[in-house]
Amino acid sequence: MTDTLLSLDPIAFRLGAIKVHWYGIIIATGVVLALWLSIREGQRKGIDEEYFYDYLLWALPIAVICARIYYVAFQWSYYSRFPGEIIAVWDGGIAIYGAILGGFLTLWLFCRARRISTWTMLDVIAPTVIMAQAMGRWGNFFNQEAFGKITTLVALKAQHLPAFIINQMYIGGHYRVPTFLYESLWDLTGFLLLVSLRHRPRLFKQGEIFLTYVMWYAFGRFFIEGMRTDSLMIGPLRISQVLSAVFFIGALIIWITRRHSKQLPWYAASLKGEKYE
Repeated sequence: MTDTLLSLDPIAFRLGAIKVHWYGIIIATGVVLALWLSIREGQRKGIDEEYFYDYLLWALPIAVICARIYYVAFQWSYYSRFPGEIIAVWDGGIAIYGAILGGFLTLWLFCRARRISTWTMLDVIAPTVIMAQAMGRWGNFFNQEAFGKITTLVALKAQHLPAFIINQMYIGGHYRVPTFLYESLWDLTGFLLLVSLRHRPRLFKQGEIFLTYVMWYAFGRFFIEGMRTDSLMIGPLRISQVLSAVFFIGALIIWITRRHSKQLPWYAASLKGEKYE
């Protein structure tokens, strides 16, 4: 029995010489669904629908480029020898933290240019981002990426996983821990919590839905990353664990500081729910 016999084809279909990968289909579906949900929530906040389309036109290519640059930078020993593969994003190899950093930097610049409240926009899109992240991990599933250490068939069956997941986790002659699945479920849980709690009166101040997203994702990613065997490294450290710790602590400090700094003008404005900065 070989992984060639067991693995699902990462290519969904072909249009002549063009190969359409499941990875791309899943990512595109997640983006469209995130856009639709963001527009719906934006209407509740009085944000014009056109802003979301305009933002996406800028954010999507920038996020993809940043995600690829991030990945290539930490795999430069390989890509320096095969520079022609640097642009081959359709084969996988994009880092979600690179996409997040690129997307949110674009959002900050976009909101300042359009004079929209950055905190409000962050609150609107944060739940949809983690939902898209949950979906995106299934792109890793088809590409057989984001897996964990070697395990056994018995151990996988003990988790009551469906056969198609177990089969796809047979990689390089060994069964692997499905860390892609753990992160997808963690992200999905975070999405459901955020959308179910965000409209509770007096529960969140402006910007705190976004900060909750950051802490939730970073906390889970820190521990799940520690289970992976394909992590991007900087010396002996897993770079995603380092960033997860930085983001979690940073978001927590910002939350506490904002809650205890009511005298600051920017905080007073957020309490009033002002639309423009």
